[in-house]
Amino acid sequence: MTNHSEPIFATHACAAASDATTLLPELRNWFAEHGRDLPWRAPETTAWGVLVSEVMSQQTPVARVAPQWLEWLERWPTPQDFAAASQADVLRAWGRLGYPRRALRLWECAQAIVARHNGVVPHDVDELLALPGIGDYTARAVACFAFGVNVPVVDTNVRRVYARAWSGRFLAPQPAKRQLAQVGELLADGRGPQTSVALMELGALVCTARSPQCSVCPLHAGCAWVRAGSPAPSESEMAAQKKRVQKFAGTDRQVRGKIMAVLREASAPVPKPEIDLVWPKDDQRERALRSLLADGLVREVARGGEFTLPE
Repeated sequence: MTNHSEPIFATHACAAASDATTLLPELRNWFAEHGRDLPWRAPETTAWGVLVSEVMSQQTPVARVAPQWLEWLERWPTPQDFAAASQADVLRAWGRLGYPRRALRLWECAQAIVARHNGVVPHDVDELLALPGIGDYTARAVACFAFGVNVPVVDTNVRRVYARAWSGRFLAPQPAKRQLAQVGELLADGRGPQTSVALMELGALVCTARSPQCSVCPLHAGCAWVRAGSPAPSESEMAAQKKRVQKFAGTDRQVRGKIMAVLREASAPVPKPEIDLVWPKDDQRERALRSLLADGLVREVARGGEFTLPE
C-alpha cells in the first residue's frame, strides 16, 4: 500500500476545540513519514502475501514475522504453491513463530482458495470469513489492505487508540462488536485503508499500552484522554489488563513448543524416550503431547511409541 501525504486541514491549535476526528489527516501524514518499512506494505505485495502476513502476525511481534514472511513468499508465492506443500514442510517452515496450529489452518485456507476461488484470494469480507482459519479481523484486514475496501479494521492497537483519543479511557474495554461501527464512522471520507493502517501504527509505536508518548502523537491536541487530564486507569481496568497478558514460561504451550522443536529437527520418527527428555514433569509433558496429537500437529506411527510431524 503506497502512502501519500495530504493537506493538513486542522492544526493542533484549532483542533483543541474539537476532537481527534479532525486530526485524521495529520495522523495519515504522520504515518507516511514514520510508518515502519514492513515488507508486506510494499505496493507489489499480493493479496496472498497480505493474508499470510496477517495470519503470521497474530500474537507474534512483527520483527519475528518479517524474515519468516519473506522466506514463505519466496517458497510459496501463491495459494496454489502452498496448497501443494506437505503438512510436515509447512510446520518445519513455521519454525518458532508460535501457535503452530495457525500454520495448518493457513494451509487449509490455501486449499479452500484453490478449490472455491480458482486460486484467487477473494476480496469480499463474507467470502474471506468463509475460509478456514479466517476470523473477523483477518477478513477485514485482507479486504482493506489488499483490495482497498473501505471497511473498519479493529485490532488491539486500534481499540486502544480509539479508547484514548475518542472515549477518554486509558485502557480499551473488552472486545465489542460496536467498536467496528465506532471506528467505521471515522472512515466516512473513504480513506479506510490509509486511516486504519495509521491507527494501528500509532498504537504500536506511540500510543502504546503502558507508556504512551503523548508529546509526539499527531492526535494529541484532540485526544479525549489528554484533554480529560490523562486520568490513570482504575484498579478494575488494571486487573483486567493483567489478566489478558499471557505468561509463557512453564506453561503447556512452552512444553508443546519444545516437543514440536524436536520433531521439526528430526529426519525420522522420534522415539518416545527422546521426547521425554524435553520436560521433567511427566503429567504436563504427557498432556502437551496428547494435545498436539489431538490438534493434528503430531502423528504417532505404527503404534510403536514413535512420533513425527503429520504428512
